[in-house]
Amino acid sequence: MSGDVAVLGAGMHPWGKWGRGFVEYGRAAARAALADAGLEWTDVQSVVGADTVRGGYPGYVAGATFARALGWQGARVTSVYAACASGAQAIGAARAQILAGLADVVLVVGADAAPKGFFAPAGGERPDDPDWLRFRILGATNPAYFGLYARRRMALHGDTAEDFALVKVKNSAAGAHNPYARYRKAVSAEEVAASAVVADPLRLLDICATSDGGAALVLGSMDFARARGVADPVRIRAVSTVTPTYPRTVLDLPDIATDSAAAVEPAAGSFRASIARAAYEEAGLGPEDLSLAEVYDLSTALELEWYEDIGLCGEGEGANLVREGATALGGRLPVNASGGLASFGEAVPAQAIAQVCELTWQLRGTAGARQVPGARAGITANQGLFGHGSAVVAVR
Repeated sequence: MSGDVAVLGAGMHPWGKWGRGFVEYGRAAARAALADAGLEWTDVQSVVGADTVRGGYPGYVAGATFARALGWQGARVTSVYAACASGAQAIGAARAQILAGLADVVLVVGADAAPKGFFAPAGGERPDDPDWLRFRILGATNPAYFGLYARRRMALHGDTAEDFALVKVKNSAAGAHNPYARYRKAVSAEEVAASAVVADPLRLLDICATSDGGAALVLGSMDFARARGVADPVRIRAVSTVTPTYPRTVLDLPDIATDSAAAVEPAAGSFRASIARAAYEEAGLGPEDLSLAEVYDLSTALELEWYEDIGLCGEGEGANLVREGATALGGRLPVNASGGLASFGEAVPAQAIAQVCELTWQLRGTAGARQVPGARAGITANQGLFGHGSAVVAVR
């Protein structure tokens, strides 16, 4: 049986700091996706909501929250949480329901109303929670980890602050053409260098913001798509949600120590590389087949690492790609044609869904000034706290 499901509709609420609740953003994105699909809310047989723990109890039961906001109509409901990978988990759950024959049309929604400044742990005393511990013991916010990753790249591979700045320049140029992006202004390398230091060597413009936003997809079976006269839809061919392999010998957010490698040899390759590898294997494609990629650029330095993790180049060679312009719009393989988190900021449970929205528009050829010519296949990649993989392969 084919593992493909059709992307019938894609929709988003613009990213920003709007001062409203996450439900409003998710409902707007859902309605936009339904309109794009040419379907009514009553046509939806299942809703999968990506949870946001900052939204109180409604955030923990996001599937039902969004279904209620759209108007109860009897659809089955699922809610999922996997931190930054929540959107991919939601897409994976929806795809599984369709392939199992449980539903022909599934609505996937994620939305967030983020705090000002950096993310903090959920409230309460939780000494068995690594996320809580790293704030309490180390005082280590997310940017502190981003700075450590950047320093590691500089020490191992010779990357420079100027290389990191080029990523921001590239992504801001793309994001300037995206009507859903929060920041729609091209930035120069000089402006990056002049911004305040946040976590040395990273500056303010090297690190993504926290944002409000929402994204939604309407997924359907291939039979349903054909019955609706959609002969050649964008198709999701693979969803990877793999976990790490013991031992983990590189410090990773939110951990405060690594696994010991004294008795066990480290696994071949990194956790992030295994996320993409599983997606490629399921899709029957490789990096050489890609037209574009959307990766989780929490910082400029992390984007360079993703180039290596998704197989665009060898270890330590990521900076060469951005220097050559290979990953910019018009380059050999554009990465973050949407503008990435550099232009959007993080709206955590929506972000992996937003990545697939961008692939959808690119593969349809409707991305406007940021269009990648002749796009036929793309991959998304990110990871969530506590070892949640997130990668989606879409083709047309």
